[in-house]
Amino acid sequence: MTTVVTPRLPLTVWGLALCQALLVSGNILLIAVSPLVGNQLSANADWSTLPVAAQLLGLTAATLPSGWLTARLGRKRTFVIGNGFGLTGIAICLLALQTSAFALFNLGTFAIGMSIGAGMLYRFAAIDAASPAQRDRALSLVMAGGVIAAFLGPWLARSSQHTFETPFLGCFVGLAGLYTLALLLLSRLELPLPQSAASHEPARRRGILLREPRLLAAIAIATLSYATMNLAMTATPLAMTHAGHGFGDVTNVIQWHILAMFAPSFITGDLTRRFGHQRMIVVGSLSLLASLLYALLPASFWTFAIGLFLLGLGWNFTFLPASAWLTTTYRAGEGPRVQALNDCAVFSLTTLSALLAGPLNAWLGWQTLNVTLIPLIAVMWLVLLALSRRSS
Repeated sequence: MTTVVTPRLPLTVWGLALCQALLVSGNILLIAVSPLVGNQLSANADWSTLPVAAQLLGLTAATLPSGWLTARLGRKRTFVIGNGFGLTGIAICLLALQTSAFALFNLGTFAIGMSIGAGMLYRFAAIDAASPAQRDRALSLVMAGGVIAAFLGPWLARSSQHTFETPFLGCFVGLAGLYTLALLLLSRLELPLPQSAASHEPARRRGILLREPRLLAAIAIATLSYATMNLAMTATPLAMTHAGHGFGDVTNVIQWHILAMFAPSFITGDLTRRFGHQRMIVVGSLSLLASLLYALLPASFWTFAIGLFLLGLGWNFTFLPASAWLTTTYRAGEGPRVQALNDCAVFSLTTLSALLAGPLNAWLGWQTLNVTLIPLIAVMWLVLLALSRRSS
């Protein structure tokens, strides 16, 4: 009987998973805290989620430059530069909290978002570090770093909220610690050149790439699934506060949501390899739909907790397979450009979703807001159906 030995993933992939854990921990802290800081500093409650939108706008603004820098300077230098933007943004947020300056706080979250935009490429750096047979597992393992973040991020938000006299100031001091640790870790990692730098195959022009149906479908699925998840997630702290739930309940719900987003990553790569990208996306979209429908129940703690858990699970089973699917649609020399284009599309719509979360929650209410997201699920199904008919 022959025993099949699964090759071990390179140490670099594990290091990137830890960097991802630190990145997502900070992101969770911002998700839980930024809308509440916005509500505290802004004169109008409709603008309470503007800091989240500013963060995502910064993330979106960094996607294309990050791809350009990666192709010219390599992964490591790009990640270090991005981390520097994060530390600068944190310093600005600390000053804004001490001076109660809402506009300055948004500038700080914008700079932090630029850092996150560069860090979102950790998953593609892991693919470069792994063999072709390990790529699905490498991508999933890096995303699984979010499991640590599901506990570290909410704990840091709760424990540091009242560390100083100024509310939430301690949260951003803790955030600075996370970014400093990530910078030290990145300085020790040996990151390979992106595939484009090692490839002699000519890259196609962007116009030709954008006529590739599978590439467009992968980008569309990743974009729609992320925007659906983000809008509901960003509105959750406000909806829970309006329903009478305390900050501790909010962070607990966000914690379980993040756990559902990343814990399945340990098996998502294997499931995707076994059942295929499109079938996994269908399963994920059904979980997203179940989350939106669950929000129609009375606004108890468990309604939020279970609904956000299903939302996180649905994101995992759509966004990760779509990201893995994307890597099969282009030549090696086109990697950084396509990856940056994908993230630009994803986070452009995600930024809009964050900007709309506050006003929609205020105007429509939590339940109606979730109903308005159902058409995005329908569009995902139409994309898959159109691709299926085209290939049949």
